[in-house]
Amino acid sequence: MMARRGTTCCLVVIALVAACSGSPRRGPPSTDIEENGFRSAVRLLSSDDFDGRRPGTAGADLAVDYIVAQFRRFGLKPGNGESYLQQVPLAELTPEGNPTLTITGRGGSHVLEYAKDMVIWTPREVADAALQGSELVFLGYGIVAPEYGWNDYAGIDVRGKTVLVMVGDPGYATKDPKVFRGNAETYYGLWNYKVAEAARHGAAGVLLIHDTGSAGYSWPAVVDAATGPQLELAVSDGNAGRAAIEGWLSLAAARATFKQAGLDGEALIEGAARPGFKAAPLGLTVDAALHDSIRRFSSPNVVGVIPGTERTREYVIYTAHWDHLGRQAAAAGGAILPGAVDDASGVAGLLMLAQSLSRTRPAPARSIAFIALTGTEAGLLGSSYALSQPLFPLRSTVADLNLDLLHIGGPTRDVMIYGDGNSDLEDYYREAALLQGRAVHADADPELGLYYRSDQFSFARSGVPALYARAGLDDSARGPAWGQQQYLAYFSNSYRQPADKYSADWDLRGTVEDLRLYYEVGLRLARSRVFPRFLPESEFRSTHPPWRESTPGDAR
Repeated sequence: MMARRGTTCCLVVIALVAACSGSPRRGPPSTDIEENGFRSAVRLLSSDDFDGRRPGTAGADLAVDYIVAQFRRFGLKPGNGESYLQQVPLAELTPEGNPTLTITGRGGSHVLEYAKDMVIWTPREVADAALQGSELVFLGYGIVAPEYGWNDYAGIDVRGKTVLVMVGDPGYATKDPKVFRGNAETYYGLWNYKVAEAARHGAAGVLLIHDTGSAGYSWPAVVDAATGPQLELAVSDGNAGRAAIEGWLSLAAARATFKQAGLDGEALIEGAARPGFKAAPLGLTVDAALHDSIRRFSSPNVVGVIPGTERTREYVIYTAHWDHLGRQAAAAGGAILPGAVDDASGVAGLLMLAQSLSRTRPAPARSIAFIALTGTEAGLLGSSYALSQPLFPLRSTVADLNLDLLHIGGPTRDVMIYGDGNSDLEDYYREAALLQGRAVHADADPELGLYYRSDQFSFARSGVPALYARAGLDDSARGPAWGQQQYLAYFSNSYRQPADKYSADWDLRGTVEDLRLYYEVGLRLARSRVFPRFLPESEFRSTHPPWRESTPGDAR
């Protein structure tokens, strides 16, 4: 009895000493998404010091240095040999003075005002680009889509001419589910497809008719993106195969052009959405001119990796783009375009996911790569380059989970999947969302075509299943009508405009919930042996979709 009592006393003393020790044992770091860390990253990246994060500027260098420092802090390994950087060769074409555009025909000439009536640029690496007396042809939607039985170029030769085309596709115009995909925009509706198709047919110029509904962004957003320096991938031929002049006309300017031609513009636009539409020469000619200074430089994708413990050469990839538009051109006001939601929010989310997954134990079997991409705002340039010069074999790339335009706000009862129906990644996301008690549905505004306008598209078109999802519109406190209003107000009033700025008043509870979904999906993939697959109805099941050689992109 005495011996046992002595042993017990010793154990009590040892426990008390341990409890009073200055070095208590601590548990592993939390894998929770850090709201304060997210807030700090967005605030910094969208601050005036970063000057809008335009590639090739001091602000861009600050953004890259910050992301590299965070990757190092979280213990990520360099993703490109000994470097965190994959340099993307870019050409910057800066107009000197305002470009000019004149339309001549019945009753004389009409000079269009730069940034008010039109914006134009050249994708070619040439100091001077021009159109001289180029015949103007209204080509409807400018689409060749055999799978939909559609060819706006049938029966007309546009070589050397300027084509006037509408943004969007006939399905959106008619809302007929039997025409293209009805209200859901296809890739054929986006501006970048149209300029690529026009170039394939030998057009000298391409002018797109802007409409906020079908484009999904306002005229000020177009002006902010298309005035000032323009970026292209630096290629050996300097983009000689592209049209000499590309650009936009405001809807009012397009209507004035139809009137100048003596034609019923509304009837032409309505007719363009019906099968059998025939191109309409307008009896007008176009003269345009611009002078560019040209600068070639490299801008990096930033790549960090959490190595897998077993299947190290299989990669789950998270992406977000660090770049934005810098400043408005003088013609648009010259203000900084902070890009807080687009896409400082995505980069902040990428960083918080990197931190949480680097703390996860046991560490996953597969490797997890985090790529902060450059050049997205100029047309998915960084992701296009990353897929053409992959750092990780595409056949062993499991999936891409892209973060762009994150939901900033309180919790929602639902989540949205953009481009739904493409891959069984959506099942992973759906299961994680249901565990949060949230309903899952397709994109509430498919006419915006957001799946085709962000970096996951580059992965999907290269054969890698890719997910883009975010909170839905059913705000837990205010309901779906309020959520829809806030969502559309962002695109009308803030997207690519000076108003897209950080606020200390942001409610980030819903943002954190969304990031947790991405954490759960990525972790499940990284612990699995399964490779997600494209669904039978997905347009990406084909290894050679019709747009594979065109340049993807967003609003210009």
